[in-house]
Amino acid sequence: MRLSTETITVSTYKGKSQQFLLPLILITSLFFLWGMAYGLLDVLNKHFQEALNITTKRSTLLQTAYFGAYFLIAFPAGVFMSKFGYKKGIMLGLALYAGGAFLFFPAAQLASFNFFLLAIFVLASGLVCLETAANPYATILGKSETAAFRLNLAQSFNGIGSFLGPIIGARLFFNKTNVAATNDLESVQWVYIIIGVTVVLVFLLFLRTPLPEIKSSEEKQGVDNQTPLISHKHLINAVIAQFFYVAAQVGIAALFINYCTSVNKSIDNAEASYLLSISLLLFTAGRFAGTALMKVIAPNKLLALFSVANIVLCIIVVLGNSWLSVYSLMAIFFFESIMFPTIFALGIKDLGSHTQKGSSLIIMSIVGGALVPYLMGYLADKESIAVSYSIPLLCFIVVAWYGLKGYRIQTSSNR
Repeated sequence: MRLSTETITVSTYKGKSQQFLLPLILITSLFFLWGMAYGLLDVLNKHFQEALNITTKRSTLLQTAYFGAYFLIAFPAGVFMSKFGYKKGIMLGLALYAGGAFLFFPAAQLASFNFFLLAIFVLASGLVCLETAANPYATILGKSETAAFRLNLAQSFNGIGSFLGPIIGARLFFNKTNVAATNDLESVQWVYIIIGVTVVLVFLLFLRTPLPEIKSSEEKQGVDNQTPLISHKHLINAVIAQFFYVAAQVGIAALFINYCTSVNKSIDNAEASYLLSISLLLFTAGRFAGTALMKVIAPNKLLALFSVANIVLCIIVVLGNSWLSVYSLMAIFFFESIMFPTIFALGIKDLGSHTQKGSSLIIMSIVGGALVPYLMGYLADKESIAVSYSIPLLCFIVVAWYGLKGYRIQTSSNR
């Protein structure tokens, strides 16, 4: 039996067939929500260094807690959704997201960095559930040929949320008119309470909105579903590439404020936060531009081209040449914009019934974002913040390899 993704069967409620547009809009809203959470994370790094008097290396444990959740929770989340469906997975994700946000209040009351790490872990566990559902959902809601285009479009709204996060952080955590705000945690409390309430409202919206489950009516043409999952080489290569890409993305953003204030003494924390926001706007612009370019350039070729651009930019960043290096660091965000969704879409292509488990494996590879920023923090403390950016440079070399060769669909049985 063979599957054509052009004629995917959607399980219906009340016996009526549903269109793909409304589910795609609802799912896309989730991309914005976790983009906001991520955008705030990198500003919290610098804020906690000063408010809680911790080192750069220790502050990167925020990234370890955040992205460590992806490694620990992604596969269980995939199993949960295989058994109970996408909608229940989304509901669980929103509940954990809100719960983690509300934990920021007692963490701030106790001024405990470890408590903040717990809150971040719980919040990120919710995001794992949302990503595990939303990424494959976006690729399935339409033709397989346009899966990368569709996922990049949805991920563009993730970029909008990421762009707003640092602006909020700059205004509330590094308020020049209220210097005391830089050294207290009250603003952190209220920001996350508002986020928690917002997520609860979205939870109620999803609770009251029928959401179709996606089920394949037949197997996809050319896919051997009897082949073990790990024998799909393009998937394994995608897991490797995604590990290094996320490692680079998270490390670059986590130490962005530290880098700007270090290589250019005229930049303070607030201005660096605004520069980070502009960088994330470039990231969002890159998503829209990349989505348009995929109409004329194959996704894997565009991925390789953007990777090479970032390798060159990273070299300039490592040189630490004041404004030139700061601008180069900002430009990296534009070119890294398409990498996650493109690797994801190429990695789960033609997996057939293995798609959900394959997507869970790729989500697990986000653990790269938990490990590499800590190494960058260590190198920054031992050497310099500029030298620490040599690690993302190496990561982008791996991504370039995936775009040039690693994406090719093959299994160990047909080699």
